[in-house]
Amino acid sequence: MKPHLNPHRKMMNNIIKTTPKLGYDRYLIKTDLVTEKNTVEEVVSKYGGSFIENGDILVLAESVVAISQGRAIPVDKIKISVLAKILWRFVTRNPSGIGLRSPTSMQCAIDESGGLRIVIAAIFGGITKLFGKSGIFYRIAGMQAATIDAAFTSPVEPYDKCVIKGPKNPNKVASDIAARFNIQAAVMDINDIGGSWVLGASNDVDRELLSRIMLDNPMGQGKQMTPLCLLRKKRT
Repeated sequence: MKPHLNPHRKMMNNIIKTTPKLGYDRYLIKTDLVTEKNTVEEVVSKYGGSFIENGDILVLAESVVAISQGRAIPVDKIKISVLAKILWRFVTRNPSGIGLRSPTSMQCAIDESGGLRIVIAAIFGGITKLFGKSGIFYRIAGMQAATIDAAFTSPVEPYDKCVIKGPKNPNKVASDIAARFNIQAAVMDINDIGGSWVLGASNDVDRELLSRIMLDNPMGQGKQMTPLCLLRKKRT
């Protein structure tokens, strides 16, 4: 078992303490550019390993997990089908970004969820919108479609020219990190307009509490390069 580290040691240069929330200190972990050549465990170990303590909760941005899995797809590598060219026009742009309202991101949704499922989602989504209900499309299409980030929404090169698919097996990713570092862990999708979702977590994570702690998106959506956030219960 990993020993409990000295809480009074000097903070690492790439660790940024931000505003505490709901009884937890929050530490942003700055990294270099992560690529598919990196594993998530390598990134956590390199940039935060010596700062992590037993009992911490580590939040991983879904985009960095997806990128490490090779799920950032350059737009010039995406072959757009006739179905994608038709369906993307019927998607309403949501406040958090383009989503599937582009041919390339719609094609990635079709690749992930299957054309039939996306068509069914589009039909039922369109019908329910007539009655003032929204969100049905993504409920039917599934998490892998809902977590796609469209090209030209990321400010970080070269991922600004990529569609970033949602991470694969986020529960397993979080559980592996938790076991490796003897902590709790979660993969989250967070935005600047009040969206805070736990996509996957180790077994002992309180998902509702974690969503509230991260609601203000301390990791940011710009060029901060802080895809990891360490939560540590405040000591009395």
